[in-house]
Amino acid sequence: MPHADRFLSIRRDPFSHELLARGGDPEAHSLLQRTGFVPVARAHEMYHRAPANLAQSEEDRLATKAVARLRSARYHVECDAAFDTDDRPTHYLPLGASVAHLAESIREATTTEEVADALTELTATHDGILAALDDVLVSLAEFHEGLGEAADPHIARRLRYLADERLGVITSDLSHTRNALADRHASHPGRSICTEEVPASEHERSAVCACPPSPRTLPAPPPPPVAATMRR
Repeated sequence: MPHADRFLSIRRDPFSHELLARGGDPEAHSLLQRTGFVPVARAHEMYHRAPANLAQSEEDRLATKAVARLRSARYHVECDAAFDTDDRPTHYLPLGASVAHLAESIREATTTEEVADALTELTATHDGILAALDDVLVSLAEFHEGLGEAADPHIARRLRYLADERLGVITSDLSHTRNALADRHASHPGRSICTEEVPASEHERSAVCACPPSPRTLPAPPPPPVAATMRR
């Protein structure tokens, strides 16, 4: 039986007639957003709605596309008949998966050089991830500067501030960390790789490697005695 988070519903609310998507796990929520839905976080629930001011035909198209993408990713989707489809588009990994791969590389790293290599993808001056993010923020600021509403210049200034001040600090700190690790040339003491080689000085005939013994785990203490209840 699939896990409950693998189930979603995409339907029109019978009272408000809003197009709403409910259920799913974070990956499903990401697919909904990439299809065009807008996330809504409430105190006791998280759901997705269609963007404001769409014609009903556009909402139907949006919902049908979401059903197809979710089912292609092996989610179980209940939907209104108007949104049902047999289309199964190819499910591609998002760009964020590449960054997640860097995190996994750092988790598996055993030396400072390996972590420095992973951080280089973030901090490279010309084509690193942070440099690209800076370019995205500046481009978005330029877009808002000519958009025409009263709040748009303020949004543009805020985006430039994020690029120049907040992102600049993150980039500087991570670059310093990367460079320090590149100069360090050290193995992580808690992540050494077992070579399965027995040193010549080993006296135990049954030894198969030079790894230190695992730390002894003390047994858990017994639960405290339950106090007897008084009888009347």
